[in-house]
Amino acid sequence: MIFMAGGLLMAVGAGGRVFLWHPAIFSWIFLVGAIAFVAMQAQQKYEGSNPTIKRLRKIMLTSGVFFILAGLLMVDNCYLFLTGVVPYLTYVTYFYNKWVMLLLVGAVLQLYSIHRISNELQKD
Repeated sequence: MIFMAGGLLMAVGAGGRVFLWHPAIFSWIFLVGAIAFVAMQAQQKYEGSNPTIKRLRKIMLTSGVFFILAGLLMVDNCYLFLTGVVPYLTYVTYFYNKWVMLLLVGAVLQLYSIHRISNELQKD
């Protein structure tokens, strides 16, 4: 249930953030959903010995890290926490709205690993 709720919160949070409906609220919704989704995904275990599936699980966990980083940058976009650490021009160049790329990379890695894992499990 937590896994599905986390995925739903991620979708709602990203959609709300993209359409600029209360960006601060939807950024937090996405971040909470990403943490729940990744935490439950990390709890799943593979007890087999197939090295391909083990590698794909690592890729899946890497995509989870990208989801959480995207959520953190989403929240930072609203509150500009990092502008106190780095100069504003550097912030705009390297951090502002870069959550979109992290979310895209995380989603592509997630889709790839899920598709490949299901194919590998069907082979076994």
